[in-house]
Formats: sequence, structure tokens, C-alpha cells
Amino acid sequence: MDDPLIIGSRSFNSRLLVGTGKYKDLEETKAAITSSGAEIVTVAIRRTNIGQNKDEPNLLDYISPEQWTILPNTAGCYNAEDAIRTCMLARELLDGHNLVKLEVLGEQKTLYPNMMHTISAAKTLIDDGFDVMVYCSDDPIFCSELDNMGCVSVMPLASPIGSGLGVVNPHTISIILENSTKPIIVDAGVGTASDAAIAMELGCEGVLMNTAIAKAKRPVMMAEAMRDAVISGRKAFRAGRMPKKIYGNASSPTQGLIE
Repeated sequence: MDDPLIIGSRSFNSRLLVGTGKYKDLEETKAAITSSGAEIVTVAIRRTNIGQNKDEPNLLDYISPEQWTILPNTAGCYNAEDAIRTCMLARELLDGHNLVKLEVLGEQKTLYPNMMHTISAAKTLIDDGFDVMVYCSDDPIFCSELDNMGCVSVMPLASPIGSGLGVVNPHTISIILENSTKPIIVDAGVGTASDAAIAMELGCEGVLMNTAIAKAKRPVMMAEAMRDAVISGRKAFRAGRMPKKIYGNASSPTQGLIE
């Protein structure tokens, strides 16, 4: 762990975070997540059974909290009150687990976040002892506000949830990174491995995705591709890319040539 991902007091080897929705069954879910190498697995509490419905298959029978860090999320919440209640339910179901992903949506068409409700819910949850990873718009001002109030990770969207458009505003993400003191993890909109690599090359600490893997023609293979892309993108960022130039520049020496 010479380059760990630090989220609050927790440390992880993998910088790829994955979701559990949209797979054909729980067996495929486990196979893809295993191939991804992810250590953090996010779960939509309002849509996934982790013990609250006794007569339904339990995701935790396939994705064990002993092997993966379960990250409950508030997907499907459209106001602060519902999001706060969902996080409290998750903490109860997971025996006091306080790491959560906050997501408060504005409306159903774009699935963009409602930032007023997001900020309100984040403050309440932090005051109640939660470690909050927060999905948000790619607005540097909002991101700084969430960073300063004490969220353990700020998670701006690359593009709308499930769109597969990739990082549509790389310059804005760069501004967010420049002003951040907490891990910036791109969340939503990644479609393929190159999108993940671009996010990591910008300097993001990690990438969270679900649909890009679950809806690929071969989810397990795509999970492997995303794992490798995140690793390569991080290495490229740490190595430092060459400067961009307008004109060509010969690779071989121009001095001491044989006449």
C-alpha cells in the first residue's frame, strides 16, 4: 500500500468503487465485483435487501461485509429528510456502520443532485457521527462547501447517472481538485475504461461506477477492464504527463548529426 486511498480513518488498496444494481442476478453481481478488485461496494438501501426484508434474497449473503466494505447509499431519495432516515436505517442494519454515501436527487429525468437538500442532509449526518461521502454536481463552490463542512469524500458527477457520457467537464473537475482537501472521487457517467482512466489522470482519488459494468455485454470482463484502467490512470497521474505543445518536436537528438 505505497499509494493507498484514504477515506476518513479508513485505508484501501483499490481506487475503484462499484455498485450492486442492474445485474441479471446476485451470482453475476458477485462475479463482477470480485473481478473489479474493488474493496468498497455501494448498496442502495431503498432498493436492495440487506436484511430488512426477511423473505427475500439478502445481498450480504453474496457480498460479505467481512470481505468488502459496504457503502450504503441513499439512491432514490429526493429530499434531505428521506436521505437522513435512510442512512439511519443503514446504520441500524449494519450494526453501527457509519460510512455512507449521501445522494439527494433533484428530479427523475436528469438525476442531477438537489444541492440545497444535499448540503442540509450532509450537515445533519456529520453532526450525528456519520462519515459522509457525498454525490454532488461538478460545481467547485458546492464542492468546497461540502469539503469544508467535513464530508470525508466529495463525489462530483462526471456526467448524468447511467448516461455513459464520460467526463464531460474535465476543466471543472481540475478546478475542484485544485481546491480540495478531501478525496475527490468521480461518481456517475463513466461508460468505458478510457473514461475511468481520464478521471484518474486528472488527479481524482478514485472512480465509482455501476451501470458501466452491469450493463456491458460481458460485465465480468468489463469489471476487469475498469480495474486496470483505474490503476493505469493513477500511475500516469503519479508519473506526470509530458507537456502539451502546439508544434512537433523530434524525439531523436538534433545535435551532432552525421553529415
